[in-house]
Amino acid sequence: MTRKALLDDCFLHDKDRLRHDEALAILKKAVSPVVEIETVKLENALERLLAEKITAPRDVPMADNSAVDGYAFRHADFNDAGGFFPLQQRIAAGHTSDLKLAPLAAARIFTGAVMPPGADTIAMQEDCETHQQDGKDFVIVPQGLKKGANCRKAGEDVAEGSEILGNGQRLRPQDLAAIASTGRAEINVFKKLKVALVSTGDELRRPGEVITVGDVYDSNHFLLRGLCATLPVDVKDLGILKDDAALVETTLRKTAEEYDVVLTTGGASRGEEDHMLQALDTLGNRHMWQLAIKPGRPMMFGKIGKCTFLGLPGNPVAAMVCFLNYVRPVMNVLAGGDFIQPQSFQIPAAFDVPKKKPDRREFYRGFLEMDDNGLTTAHKFMRDGSGLITGLREADGLIEISEDVTSIEQGDLVKFLPFSGFGIR
Repeated sequence: MTRKALLDDCFLHDKDRLRHDEALAILKKAVSPVVEIETVKLENALERLLAEKITAPRDVPMADNSAVDGYAFRHADFNDAGGFFPLQQRIAAGHTSDLKLAPLAAARIFTGAVMPPGADTIAMQEDCETHQQDGKDFVIVPQGLKKGANCRKAGEDVAEGSEILGNGQRLRPQDLAAIASTGRAEINVFKKLKVALVSTGDELRRPGEVITVGDVYDSNHFLLRGLCATLPVDVKDLGILKDDAALVETTLRKTAEEYDVVLTTGGASRGEEDHMLQALDTLGNRHMWQLAIKPGRPMMFGKIGKCTFLGLPGNPVAAMVCFLNYVRPVMNVLAGGDFIQPQSFQIPAAFDVPKKKPDRREFYRGFLEMDDNGLTTAHKFMRDGSGLITGLREADGLIEISEDVTSIEQGDLVKFLPFSGFGIR
């Protein structure tokens, strides 16, 4: 009898697993928004997902106005006046003038004030000299100003009827400012996604509890809760489930009836004490499991009734890699947004990988450094263990290596995914 060699790499048979792009395609096809719409005040809309299209009801700004404190005049009058203008009127911000600017005259004007009829150019006050003659005020304007200088045109920022923001867009501070400029005080947004967060394992303890040899603190709960905070979701902590098949199944059945998403960590493999996979298969439908990635191979996706089930590996690095690449875009769609893809850019590697297995996408923890010559390179965290939280803490992002790459030499371009692109500050 031929003796079978032991496998020393649990990721060896990746050709039988879903590739990264295949997994993304399944997720994109399978999910759609599940939340309802509510109206909120603009001051409460930060980081929410917009549930309507915002268009400009009028030009912004509504009229030509001054970008500086200075003096408004007709550019065509400059040569005839020799840059020496009598001051006809004074216009402050919040006030308008119906008095048409007289030929060869100027108006004292302040930032934001509406241009007087006839004026088309403004000289900054710092560049001008004032003068009195025969009891009248004059201003001396320097040469060289182009027509339209320092003047904001009506509709320059947003033209009437144009779209400012689209349905499903995450609202940033600058987006709220744009909405405010239209006069809207309330807007429609999608309600927050209801997410139940579950940890599994007899060995887990929460911080503050006493542990003994064989126990481990539940760091994944705080990792995933923090990652969920980058999305428009409300998270409910369901605590730690013991490795009991009946308890796991009962809990999942009840939770799926009350929440939009069940997000679990641990119990995603087929070990004797891994019950999540079996519970999903019993209660609902599994659409995805084994992935050809490292770390994060046993990532589950399925449905229990109307509830979306997302099961992450128990190792924290694998859990975070899977959350960023798969869970985050899925939750954003369920919450009313787009299937968001991470920002990335190519950058020279400052490390070597003599041999990498083909047909598997790998994600290294990485950070950027700039040398004395101003060249920025990507550095790989020295250890690859998927249980090492230190690597996540020291990293600036992920280094993504595609399936067709079998080795890396210093200087090769690699794909860097900054954590900031995932909403992690």
